[in-house]
Amino acid sequence: MQLRYSFRLYPNGPQRSALARAFGCARVVYNDALRAREDARAKGGVFPKAGDLSRLLITEAKKTTERAWLGEVSAVVLQQSLRDLDTAYRNFFDGLAGKRPRMGAPRFKSRKDNRQAVRFTANARWKITAGGDLSLPKIGDVRVRWSRTLPSTPSTVTVVKDAAGRYFASFVVETEPGEILPGVAGRVGIDLGLSHFAILSDGTKIESPRFLRRAEKKLKREQQRLARKAKGSNNRTKARLKVARAHTRVADARREFHHQLSTRIIRDNQAVAVEDLAVKGLARTRLAKSVHDAGWSAFVAMLEYKAARYGRTFVRIGRFEPTSQVCCVCGIKDGPKPLHVRVWECRACGAVLDRDINAAVNVAKAAGLAVSACRAQVRPGLVPAQREETGTHRDGHTTAAGIPRV
Repeated sequence: MQLRYSFRLYPNGPQRSALARAFGCARVVYNDALRAREDARAKGGVFPKAGDLSRLLITEAKKTTERAWLGEVSAVVLQQSLRDLDTAYRNFFDGLAGKRPRMGAPRFKSRKDNRQAVRFTANARWKITAGGDLSLPKIGDVRVRWSRTLPSTPSTVTVVKDAAGRYFASFVVETEPGEILPGVAGRVGIDLGLSHFAILSDGTKIESPRFLRRAEKKLKREQQRLARKAKGSNNRTKARLKVARAHTRVADARREFHHQLSTRIIRDNQAVAVEDLAVKGLARTRLAKSVHDAGWSAFVAMLEYKAARYGRTFVRIGRFEPTSQVCCVCGIKDGPKPLHVRVWECRACGAVLDRDINAAVNVAKAAGLAVSACRAQVRPGLVPAQREETGTHRDGHTTAAGIPRV
């Protein structure tokens, strides 16, 4: 499988200027190609192919006065920009055909976008120097902070600048087949929530860190300062970076929490089951901020790819499975319950069930996993006696034991 590794870059002043030129040239070629195709569609003409666009918008454009500055950057960067547009159109048409989730049509890029990126392939002859720097064509040797070793030789590198002004080098590598973890006996179902981020079928509850909620006070203060700055001023640019960095710290902390928790679950369990949540639907409710703060989709995606990488079993059950309505002890469907009901008693068997742990156990059972709820808060309740077996009446009537008195 392919994995992506990201490392922090520290370009100097001239290198930042060269990267800015590369970002701008790639954006201009992308927008020119998008305009050419949209004009052809509006006129009902033939959709221009990638080869024709490359010759017209790169090779021929460099010879003109208006686009002569395209020659200041690597041609591979411009070619990859056209490929990105082809990918965007392909995903859009596949969504219309039902081959993948629907997404919008390609849109024009702006120089004010929060994220700028360029990609270098092997044809660009980029390399990692003996001193550990990243050598990029027409940019130079950029200092890299290597936090770990790449498992194999990467085929491409993408240089990304985020909203906070940080630079990253993103490598796509092929993983080696010898990374299978030793087998374990654990099998777990996971129920995701808001008050508790994750509830496992063995009774473990992981508290929700709520990174965004905890940082709201500081974010509000920085955004208020940004609103007071004059548009177009240097002070506004500085204030915008402070807001972006505050949001970046929240996103980084959330990502680190997801990585640590998903790795621990994958290492301790042979099989993992989760529910396919309708995050887009929940994000349109009054709980939208809390749903986005939890980041369920990113966490489930980490579980899925780590399970495939380390030889674990990952199962995703349907979102319409009534996990919160079925008793995990007797299997009777007890009907829907409002959200404020956290503990309920089964009307069939009398078991007292924790709502979240019961759902986690049902998630595992729906996935076909044999789980144990020995640590869960599930206990049998008092079973009421039958009416004909109760009472202490004398004079020939039955007693509590059901034996007539004489």
